[in-house]
Amino acid sequence: MARDTSPVAEERLRDADRSQNTILAAARDEFAEYGLGGARMDRIAERAALNKRLIYYYFEDKEKLFQAVLEQAYRDIREQENKLHLLDLAPPDAVRRLVEFTWNYYLQHPEFMTLLNSANLHKARHLAGSTRARELNSPLVDTLAAVLERGRREGSLRGGVDPVQLYVSIAGLAYFYLSNAHTLSAIFGRDLMTPKSRSERLSHMTDVILGYLLPA
Repeated sequence: MARDTSPVAEERLRDADRSQNTILAAARDEFAEYGLGGARMDRIAERAALNKRLIYYYFEDKEKLFQAVLEQAYRDIREQENKLHLLDLAPPDAVRRLVEFTWNYYLQHPEFMTLLNSANLHKARHLAGSTRARELNSPLVDTLAAVLERGRREGSLRGGVDPVQLYVSIAGLAYFYLSNAHTLSAIFGRDLMTPKSRSERLSHMTDVILGYLLPA
């Protein structure tokens, strides 16, 4: 059957897209604040200013809605990473830019880390069953692998580096610091979230990653 491309049908599709995007944004905020267990569909409907039945129509239940929110969260960060054009840069500069981007993205999107915390509490079962999430993350790994391989060929980066391990290290250096900033500040008696401390952390992360990657 041919797709209905009439103006009315197109407008309905746009309305459906707008409604789903509004629901996802509201659900993101709800899950980030309360986690999967504490989130309530009634509150998500209120945040979205939409009928709760419409949420169930598009997403079926809270579990599938949480999965959709996680997929959207990964889509958002990967789209922003794609704009870095890492393949157009010299390999060391590409790695430096990825470190800087990851740090700043986590700072500007604390809800991303909170959503990941909630997903991990549930053993990532929502992501394990999501082929879309894997498809969204594969291009980043491929890009980083290409950067590393070019750096190896040119002699600007060491060889034998696993791109997944490298990305986990980059993300982990940022994630642990920011997700534990309150406890770390308390036990070390330093405010680790002042502008100066954040700048020092980014410099340290960059030095650690490039210190590992640059040839001796």
